[in-house]
Amino acid sequence: MAMVDMAARTQAGTACAEGRPVTLAEIAAAQHLSVAYLEQLFARLRRAGLVASARGPGGGYRLARAPHDIPIADVVEAADEPIIATRCEDGSPGCLAGERCLTHDLWAELGDQIRLFLGGMTLADVVEGRVTGRARPPQPVQRAAE
Repeated sequence: MAMVDMAARTQAGTACAEGRPVTLAEIAAAQHLSVAYLEQLFARLRRAGLVASARGPGGGYRLARAPHDIPIADVVEAADEPIIATRCEDGSPGCLAGERCLTHDLWAELGDQIRLFLGGMTLADVVEGRVTGRARPPQPVQRAAE
């Protein structure tokens, strides 16, 4: 939400672009988020190279790249928000006492599909309303002749 807010401000020319940076207090007020949470989040986003900070009076944050160059998947990864649809990941105890459950591949594939979708969606896509209708049904599976 915070990154989309910054992208919207950038594209509207109100802040974040070549003009003044936006403060975390402004984002917090606009998005009903806590400043303390945003401070933690923006430290991660800065380390990932998604935002740049400006110190001092008039300081704040700007997007490090144009909104169309920042995939949502990069934001989710930088925010350290894992996209996991199953509790039985590789290297974990699994969901059945260390054994893979019968639905493991189903949920792992769902997680992969979510990552692919978010990797193909940018901040600009969200700001410009190009999200709806992007999901595609799976291709029919070709079964071998019996």
